[in-house]
Amino acid sequence: MEREKKVEIIEEIKKLMSESNALYFIDFTYLTVAETNELRNEFYNSDVKYKVVKNTLALRALKESDKYSPYVDKLSEFLVGPTGIVFAGKDPVIPAKILKKNFDKIGKPKFKVAILEGNIYSSDKLEELSSLLSRDEVISSICGSLGSPVAGIVGAINAVIRDLASVIEEVAKKKAA
Repeated sequence: MEREKKVEIIEEIKKLMSESNALYFIDFTYLTVAETNELRNEFYNSDVKYKVVKNTLALRALKESDKYSPYVDKLSEFLVGPTGIVFAGKDPVIPAKILKKNFDKIGKPKFKVAILEGNIYSSDKLEELSSLLSRDEVISSICGSLGSPVAGIVGAINAVIRDLASVIEEVAKKKAA
């Protein structure tokens, strides 16, 4: 590969890293073309980028990256063999959910390591990562929690008004009698 092409690929990877909230490294060995296309489609539909790169270029991009350069030493041991990098979009948990779903379904791809929120998660942590709440789930949970106290207040006010109406009605009946 020409030097210019390598530099271009490294720059592209660095750009994707700077825009990503998390990185997932996978071994895509034994994925069929159909399985690879299905995985890529799931990533695309979830605003997740996926790139297969040479390990040397990935390491170089990591070293030059502002965001992920502190992790180079810890990640270098995982960058052996075929490697695909999954770049999380707005929600850093979505790639883990997609990878877990595919692994449960077909036993592939193999999860190597991830960097999420400044922490490194090894291959045995995919279950843990996929069980985290996604951004949308957290937001809906917060919104639901915010609505609960308001609903309680409205219910209490309605109960007081209903009880007051009952008392007024009973007083009116006694005076009429």
